[in-house]
Amino acid sequence: MANPKTLVRFGVIGTVLVALCCFTPILVILLGVVGLSALTGYIDYILIPALIVFIGLTIYALQRKHNADACCPPTRAGEKN
Repeated sequence: MANPKTLVRFGVIGTVLVALCCFTPILVILLGVVGLSALTGYIDYILIPALIVFIGLTIYALQRKHNADACCPPTRAGEKN
């Protein structure tokens, strides 16, 4: 199983990147510079589902992290149980 902190980081970074590409013309400009501006009509078919997946991953990871923190509270270094 993946570390919940890693999942949260991955989910948040992916959500931010996809949101930037969805709601700003960054990807359209980059595709135009590279010469692939004909693909701009199909961007929404990829980015909207990717945004939904990354938001779902973030929610899932936050729930796993919350459950892991509730189950096993972290101990300080040098402390014995």
